[in-house]
Amino acid sequence: MLAKFLNPKNDLAFKRIFGTEKNKDILIHFLNDIFGRSTNPIEEVSFLKGSQDPEIVAQRVSVVDLLCHDAEGNRFIIEMQVDSEPGFEKRAQYYAARTYIEQREKGIKFANLKSVTFLAITDFILFPNDKQRYLTHHITLDKETYEQNLKDFSFSFLELPKFKKTKEQLTTLTEKWAYFFKRAMNTTEEELPLIVGSDNIIKRAYDELNRFAWTDEELRAYESIDMKQAAEKAILEGAIEKGKIEEKIEIAKNLLLLKLSLKDIAIATGLSESEIKKLGDRA
Repeated sequence: MLAKFLNPKNDLAFKRIFGTEKNKDILIHFLNDIFGRSTNPIEEVSFLKGSQDPEIVAQRVSVVDLLCHDAEGNRFIIEMQVDSEPGFEKRAQYYAARTYIEQREKGIKFANLKSVTFLAITDFILFPNDKQRYLTHHITLDKETYEQNLKDFSFSFLELPKFKKTKEQLTTLTEKWAYFFKRAMNTTEEELPLIVGSDNIIKRAYDELNRFAWTDEELRAYESIDMKQAAEKAILEGAIEKGKIEEKIEIAKNLLLLKLSLKDIAIATGLSESEIKKLGDRA
């Protein structure tokens, strides 16, 4: 039986929910919930050039997933990152810096530059040393006084694998959004009232994932993105595995030079004794 709700981590579905004019209120609600802005909330957003139209998302023509600004001109970059990528935190800083610099291209004076907030939803653990917090916010502080004198950059990361709560344990809107991204595909119509509660905006986000409200053409585009992401993941995993094998071979060669036994080298590297013997024969 087909699941009713599609995957919000799919690029096309993500843009459909958060990247269209008709759903701007969903995006505003989401940002206010994630950043805890019950006071001084974001009330309006406008999409900037870097945000791609969901109809052409399969072409992957933009650099960032969503780029918008609020009524005061403060920029928000929202990224959905499914696959682990070395240096992703550096890419986050690069995107934020570039978005900040691009304001100067429009002749804005330094004193009038607006802040940039980078938000990433990751389907992998980015900060393994922090095992408990699934949502973290990062700002620039003075090392001694902890004063925030440099206020124009902030980075937030929602790490989905760290979120462990069940639907019965959801209490805050932030938890409901985390559950939405992580478990929407496994959610049934019967479970929805318990998950959503009285929050109609989150209910609308689920409604946008209802596969039966998508046209055949839209579903084909959605599936093509899934297949492309699966292929890219397989290539990446293959490259990583190849790198691991090459590393083991290099270690085995060095241990052979130290005259260790085939058995000990096999234990150390995970290679078979016959594989190690061939390496010794070639040396």
